[in-house]
Parts: sequence; C-alpha cells; structure tokens
Amino acid sequence: MAHQIEALNAQFALPEQLWFQTGENGLPKVQIDNKLASAEIYLQGGHITAFQPRGNKPVLWMSPLAQFQRNKAIRGGVPIIWPWFGPHAIDKHKPQHGFARTTEWQVNATKALPDSSTQLQLQMQDTPATQALWPHAFELNLSITVGTELKIELTSRNTGEQTITIGGALHSYFAVGDIGQIHIDGLLGHNYIDQLDSNRIKRQHEAIHIRQEVDRIYFDTEDTCTEGICAIFDAKLLRQIYIKRTGSRSTVIWNPWEKKAKAMADFPDNGYRQMVCIETANAVDDVRHLAPGETHTLSQIIGL
Repeated sequence: MAHQIEALNAQFALPEQLWFQTGENGLPKVQIDNKLASAEIYLQGGHITAFQPRGNKPVLWMSPLAQFQRNKAIRGGVPIIWPWFGPHAIDKHKPQHGFARTTEWQVNATKALPDSSTQLQLQMQDTPATQALWPHAFELNLSITVGTELKIELTSRNTGEQTITIGGALHSYFAVGDIGQIHIDGLLGHNYIDQLDSNRIKRQHEAIHIRQEVDRIYFDTEDTCTEGICAIFDAKLLRQIYIKRTGSRSTVIWNPWEKKAKAMADFPDNGYRQMVCIETANAVDDVRHLAPGETHTLSQIIGL
C-alpha cells in the first residue's frame, strides 16, 4: 500500500491542492484542499466521501458506521451506481446497483484549473471480473471537479461490438440539520413510482416533506425548475443545497426512516434525521442504449 501511495503521489499529486494517502482500513484515497473547498475521494468505487466549500459545513452526509472494506459498498457520500440501478433485472444474486461502487478505479489525470478548482479523472475498463458479472466491453470515465461547486461527470463508452444497455445513478447523500425541517423543491407536478406502495404511480402536488420512509423514482425530470435543478431548503442549517443535472430523466428520493435505519449495520439508528438522498439517475425506463463507440454522460453539479 505504501508503495502504491508513493507512486500515485509521484505521478499525480498537485502541490498544495491534491495528494494521495492511506484511508480507512488501508484503502487508498485522494485528499483535495484548495482555496475554494476541500474534498475526499476513495479510489474504491470512485467514491466521494466529503465535500465542503470554504466557510461552510459539510454538504455530503457520511455514516459514522460506514464500513470501509475492499469490495464492499461505502455508506454515504456519493456512491457510483453502474451499470444497472437496483437489483439486476434477471439475476438477483448479482450485486445490488452493479459493480462500479465496489471496484477500485484507476487514476487517469489530475489538473489544477485556472479558477482555483481542482480536477481528478478516474477510469475503469472491463476486466475478467466485470465480464463475469456483465459480459460487455466498456470504458467508464469519472471526472470530479472540486471548487465552490462539486461537479461529477460519469461517461460511459461502449468499446464492444454489440449495443449495450446501461443504467445507474450518482447516489448522493446530503447532510441536513434535521429531516423534519427541510423541504425539497424541483419535482412539483411530476409523477413518481412509490417503491414502498407496490410501485404505484403517484403525482407530486407540493414541495417534498420527509415525514416517513421514502423511496421514490420520479420520471421525466429533465425539465425540473430551470436547467434541471432540485434544491433542499434547510431551515435548521439556514442554507439551500442545489443539484443541477444533465443526462438524466429520472430522480430518486430516499430516506430509510427509523425502522430501516435500525436494520442496517452501517447506519446509525438516528442517522436518518441528518440525511436525505437525491439521486441523479438513469433508472427504470431511463436506461440508455449505446451502439458500438457511442457514449453517454450522466452529470451533476452540487452547490450552496
């Protein structure tokens, strides 16, 4: 591990902006600390575990019980869901939400940008291990830009000879002061699948308030507000978190509430009160079909 960290720093570190170090349980991570913000990214999963603009509280929620183990999903932050969303459509024994969030990504490049933000570029390609789960050739590129905003771009490329179908999500966990003192705007008038009520289709008639377990997939959401924006209004922390999205027509809202939180080993019993997930997704009928050589980019910008 020490040799890996040393090699990464020798090739990719940026003075006073970006460096590599050993994280929890020996997993390699990237630390970014520039004039505008700080962030932390684990190479396992290409997983962003922290983002904090200067002078503000953390924007992302991380479970204090998160299990940083090889080949295991990390609870909180921004897991990368790919190449399918939820359970596999045919084989329920395959991993929930695909394999991107449990695979170690390779560092492709780092950049110090003119506006004082910092960019990290990661890549994943098909291997015998991925082929055993999903028998397709691909190249997956993840670009993370840390500045006053956090910009995440996930680009899928079909490098094979047959059309492939991909789904996924940027499964973002947001930190809130108290779940009872927030509301979410940007989805008014949209239909959603209520996954806790036999997948019934319902319509959002007001701003979203979380008062119980919520697991919804909103669809046709590319036109929410302006430029695909959702926003969390937080009365306790006196702030608004906005999420701008492209390459996505589906949006997931999730909070496990009390009963499910207690059932998860990597989630504190009362943790549901300090978080809410708004996921920029390609879910249900929003999967993308890529012909050989074609690409698709799923992206979001998070800011205050």
